[in-house]
Amino acid sequence: MVEYFGSEIFVTEIVRGAMATETMHKLLTLLRYLRHYGRQIHEEGLGGRRISALRYLLEVGPLTVGQLRDYLYISDSSTSEMIDRLQEAGYVTRTRSVKDNRVVIVTLTPAGRVVAEEAPLGGIPLLREKLKTLPPERLSVVHAALTELLQILEIEDEC
Repeated sequence: MVEYFGSEIFVTEIVRGAMATETMHKLLTLLRYLRHYGRQIHEEGLGGRRISALRYLLEVGPLTVGQLRDYLYISDSSTSEMIDRLQEAGYVTRTRSVKDNRVVIVTLTPAGRVVAEEAPLGGIPLLREKLKTLPPERLSVVHAALTELLQILEIEDEC
């Protein structure tokens, strides 16, 4: 039997265990925050995805359905369904492109502009905004950490 007390191996294992526990705590705190924000924003009648879409339209102007889909990382059907709901609420309009009738352009309405400007910013919409402002070296650290988490959880990176 090997005694680890007082040895460098024992101290390393304690530190590693404490860091793993703290890392797990931070990840769970993040996930709880995202769930809480999602519930809060849903109770106000909008989901985080819809707020992200409205804020992106506010930021860049009219977009094709495909551009909005790509920004949100969702399927064609989910994008179409979301745009339907936003249009029914009076927040966006859809028009056919003059250049190519197959292309649909999504544009904010004045009501959509107000909602986008006044929507509480948190969760994924806030993360999208803040990541754009990080210096490249800090963004690289975040990217590496998330890449590592995907590998640990054996999740295929779709990007």
